[in-house]
Amino acid sequence: MTTALDFAKLSGLEALRAMFALPEPPPNIGSFLGMGVERLEEGEVVFTLPTRPEYANPLGTLHGGICATLLDSVMACAVHSTLPPATGYGTLELKVNYVRAVRADGGLLTATGTTIHVGRSTATAEGRVVDAAGKLVAHATTTCMIYR
Repeated sequence: MTTALDFAKLSGLEALRAMFALPEPPPNIGSFLGMGVERLEEGEVVFTLPTRPEYANPLGTLHGGICATLLDSVMACAVHSTLPPATGYGTLELKVNYVRAVRADGGLLTATGTTIHVGRSTATAEGRVVDAAGKLVAHATTTCMIYR
């Protein structure tokens, strides 16, 4: 299974697992930033991301957009993991709270996304990012539109 048409035949969880199992997954923001997939379950996903100096803001700490992208990814994929075949989704709203600055020095971030509610036309999810010491770095909520 390597085409969008093939993936459309699978449930959201099956499609995510199949995509990430490919030797070369299709281009996506996660591969561009270097995200790793740790867990894919129905309603919950966990990704990791090593920070890099290129991800720094002008103050030398991790740019907030990196955490926001990581959170958007895990929360949206948590929603995706609950959907039936041939069902799409998109982020309607993203709210991120930054708790502490992160050094852009190769430290590993771990993000967990969990669904709160999956309805017919919208879904909500929450996410948390922790650093290598397990300290909370950022947390977020999202609302996704479901395209049936």
